[in-house]
Amino acid sequence: MIHLCRFCLLLTVIFSCTASAVVDLYEFDTEGQRQRYQNFVAELRCPKCQNQNLSGSNSPIAGDLRREVHRLIVSGASDDDITEFMVDRYGEFVLYKTRAQGAALVLWWAPAGLLLLGLLVLVWLLRSRRVSHSGDSELPAAITLSAAQQSKLDELLTQGRDSSADLEEKR
Repeated sequence: MIHLCRFCLLLTVIFSCTASAVVDLYEFDTEGQRQRYQNFVAELRCPKCQNQNLSGSNSPIAGDLRREVHRLIVSGASDDDITEFMVDRYGEFVLYKTRAQGAALVLWWAPAGLLLLGLLVLVWLLRSRRVSHSGDSELPAAITLSAAQQSKLDELLTQGRDSSADLEEKR
């Protein structure tokens, strides 16, 4: 009985895996058309599935798109016509390799621009630091204090020394 249950379970697993595979049989006039079809279903993304191409998706919309690609190829549409048709209908998302135009250019070039900006800021900071260090040798002239200011300064310094000496003795 246990062996029969295991056998049934094995058959269920085997048949469920093969039932989910996508198999489309399309007739083409030439081998070139078949190759173009294979390229398109590998390069076009399923609008429903997040990161699956049309050949790997078993969603109904992917099946519709595969049929549409087949129809367009057999009717003689060029690769650019098929791509434009898909983009017009489903947007740039349907392309795995996005076009370098508009907002996509910002996405492609923003990291390089930010890196360049960061390097420019770094160079500017290093130069300003170098200039400030070279100016250290030119200290301002000594400040002269009045007699009252000098006596107050001496008094504060003496109090500070006495306080620190008292603290050390307590330790």
